[in-house]
Amino acid sequence: MVVMARLSRQERPDLVFDEEDLPYEEEIMRNQFSVKCWLRYIEFKQGAPKPRLNQLYERALKLLPCSYKLWYRYLKARRAQVKHRCVTDPAYEDVNNCHERAFVFMHKMPRLWLDYCQFLMDQGRVTHTRRTFDRALRALPITQHSRIWPLYLRFLRSHPLPETAVRGYRRFLKLSPESAEEYIEYLKSSDRLDEAAQRLATVVNDERFVSKAGKSNYQLWHELCDLISQNPDKVQSLNVDAIIRGGLTRFTDQLGKLWCSLADYYIRSGHFEKARDVYEEAIRTVMTVRDFTQVFDSYAQFEESMIAAQMETASELGREEDDDVDLELRLARFEQLIGRRPLLLNSVLLRQNPHHVHEWHKRVALHQGRPREIINTYTEAVQTVDPFKATGKPHTLWVAFAKFYEENGQLDDARVILEKATRVSFKQVDDLASVWCECGELELRHENYDQALRLLRKATALPARRAEYFDGSEPVQNRVYKSLKVWSMLADLEESLGTFQSTKAVYDRILDLRIATPQIVINYAMFLEEHKYFEESFKAYERGISLFKWPNVSDIWSTYLTKFIARYGGRKLERARDLFEQALDGCPPRYAKTLYLLYAQLEEEWGLARHAMAVYERATQAVEPAQQYDMFNIYIKRAAEIYGVTHTRGIYQKAIEVLSDEHAREMCLRFADMECKLGEIDRARAIYSFCSQICDPRTTGAFWQTWKDFEVRHGNEDTIREMLRIRRSVQATYNTQVNFMASQMLKVSGSAAGTVSDLAPGQSGMDDMKLLEQRAEQLAAEAEHDQPTRAQNKILFVRSDASREELAELAQQANPEEIELGEDEDDDEMDLEPNEVRLEQQSVPAAVFGSLKED
Repeated sequence: MVVMARLSRQERPDLVFDEEDLPYEEEIMRNQFSVKCWLRYIEFKQGAPKPRLNQLYERALKLLPCSYKLWYRYLKARRAQVKHRCVTDPAYEDVNNCHERAFVFMHKMPRLWLDYCQFLMDQGRVTHTRRTFDRALRALPITQHSRIWPLYLRFLRSHPLPETAVRGYRRFLKLSPESAEEYIEYLKSSDRLDEAAQRLATVVNDERFVSKAGKSNYQLWHELCDLISQNPDKVQSLNVDAIIRGGLTRFTDQLGKLWCSLADYYIRSGHFEKARDVYEEAIRTVMTVRDFTQVFDSYAQFEESMIAAQMETASELGREEDDDVDLELRLARFEQLIGRRPLLLNSVLLRQNPHHVHEWHKRVALHQGRPREIINTYTEAVQTVDPFKATGKPHTLWVAFAKFYEENGQLDDARVILEKATRVSFKQVDDLASVWCECGELELRHENYDQALRLLRKATALPARRAEYFDGSEPVQNRVYKSLKVWSMLADLEESLGTFQSTKAVYDRILDLRIATPQIVINYAMFLEEHKYFEESFKAYERGISLFKWPNVSDIWSTYLTKFIARYGGRKLERARDLFEQALDGCPPRYAKTLYLLYAQLEEEWGLARHAMAVYERATQAVEPAQQYDMFNIYIKRAAEIYGVTHTRGIYQKAIEVLSDEHAREMCLRFADMECKLGEIDRARAIYSFCSQICDPRTTGAFWQTWKDFEVRHGNEDTIREMLRIRRSVQATYNTQVNFMASQMLKVSGSAAGTVSDLAPGQSGMDDMKLLEQRAEQLAAEAEHDQPTRAQNKILFVRSDASREELAELAQQANPEEIELGEDEDDDEMDLEPNEVRLEQQSVPAAVFGSLKED
């Protein structure tokens, strides 16, 4: 302690120590170049007065002037000491000088530069701060400039010194050109729009530029267009017209906005006529309806604003004659623009697809009442539309063009148009055929019948070079001779205007070319029949039948057979039979029913009954399954009328074997009813027994009810017992058929959703088979419970578990058909139970035992 005091007085008489400082001082004396020792000492003296703390920092930095930790803590402490003082206080200058001394050694530390610059910004010393930023950028390596520039730019934006900020931004963009958008936004905010437009144009033209805000090149271009078009007086260094027109070729999907921007530029510049020219050019060049709508709406709004401005000016300054004329001119121009809109829109659609036939027709309709424009439109349409690229039917343009001349009384011009149309290379033969037909109809409308016939004969004449109808490599003029449309019209004209031989020649030619349809064949045959050429008409049917196959030949066969029977009846029965056999050979089941019925009718009226029955028999096998039931019904009815009811038994049996279960069940009931009417009770009972095998008691209650009524009327105790036994066995059989039972239960259950799991809600994990069994038991119990009770004087249902007393009462019920056996039976037999049989014992004759009797 004495030593310390002496040292202190000899070296630094201004130093003052406390008792607590001595350990730290001794440690510093031992390790005066240790930063940790000084930091521990400084940490200990944090609560000391500021001059003593600063003095301690100065001592440490004197020994360690290159220590970043000491300088950082020292400068931070000095800034905190003057934080709440006025910026004019001299202490600020001391802190600034302290920073300057630190940069003698710490000029490569960006953190210290940032703190110092922020400290100067807080003092409001603009020039000093700017120079300090510049010093920092010069002192630091370029890799660390990115840490200085954000604060520097914030400083530049915080003061209304645009020239200084612009120069600073220009320097910054050399280091970071991708931040051009920030500079452009600053230029916009400082109203330096000319340079902003130049910078934005540079960015748009730079293909490598990537926007930090995620904007596309089109968005930047759109901003440039808005900037230069809305500020024509402030942007002088760019050629606005050239820039926007360059965008028109570059961004073809946004033409509407760009055209509107260019027109807006001229409007704001005061060049109204130039803006109008731009709008007119735009609506004549845009290719989409969206762009047209944008341009047209902007154009209309511009005209409205011009009219409103003119009217406002006239009202303020007083009306003059020149103003009225100008206003009337503007109103007429606006009305004309509105009236032109449909035509302009149609032009846009035709620019999209100049081969759209329907749009050309709409364009003609828009010129209604202006013949010159209509003719020009038709002329342009037929010259523009390429038949191979056309959308729609290109021949309709030629036809409509000719009709226009016809309606105006210029028949010669209409004929010239149609003649030119016949030489056009259409894509489809049908187009050229329609033109030829229109030529014929034109002459017919003006009663030039011979000329119409000549035209159609010319159209159907054989060309010098024949070609197949669907051969696309050949022109349509070489293929139109096979067009059925032209031949059909020619045939109609020949029937009306020509001779029998010429008409017959036309139909024969159609058949020779193999282009006829079934209707053409029928028309030809009817035509021959009208002229009493019956055999010729039948030959026409035969030729038509040879041309077609099933099912197209169905109408021809039906008409042919009907006409043949009506003509000859039974006189040529064998020939008629041959025709029917020929028709039925290869006939699909779908069309067989009509032919078989017609065939059977022929045999019934003119042939043999057994032949008719054979035809019906064949019909039941040849028709579709869905038609078999109806066919069997017809067969049974006709057999009963011809041979009697008993002859239908075999038919019923075959029907039951062939038909589906549902129809077989109906057939069985009818069969049994018939046998019952004939008095064949046993036969009817056998039929019921056979049918019961396909009748589930749960779903076919009507059948079992019918059988029960039958047994009540005609049966006895044993037959009823047998019926109940069959019912139980059938029900047991269906209970074992799981798939069938599942489907039936889903039908029976009113709330069934179509799945097995729905039968037991809440038990999704239960086995499906177990669920089915439970449901079957439930249904059986419900069926037992729902059986009606026996009435007093009428048996409604015989229960399967009937008691002996109930069966006895059932047996004693009066049966109207029971045979009376008399009353001389033994009285003891009347006392027997209904199910008991009286047994009698008799001695066995000795001859039965033979030689065994002695044994």
